Amino acid sequence: MLIHLGDGKDFKKIVSENKLVLVDFFATWCGPCKMLSPILEEVANEHDDVVVLKIDTDDNIDLAEQFSVMSIPTMVLFKDGKPVNKKVGYAPKQDVLDFIYKS
Repeated sequence: MLIHLGDGKDFKKIVSENKLVLVDFFATWCGPCKMLSPILEEVANEHDDVVVLKIDTDDNIDLAEQFSVMSIPTMVLFKDGKPVNKKVGYAPKQDVLDFIYKS
């Protein structure tokens, strides 16, 4: 499942109600973010056990600060409602899958 979070108000609910949530902190103007986006869409469509939550850092500065996002794209993996790992920068699909399932 792929969710675009608009204003951030449902963040805690989404993270707490799903076992695996991959949060993608991105910006619309970011080149590497644009390259990563179709990979995350594939992961979301092919893996029913993962929710990919896209958060635009320009619209959600508080959430980006809360998770110490200094560069984008930044992915934060949540398991059972808790952040367990963080990855900065573009990654090919297999690296994203390894990040999710081997963290």
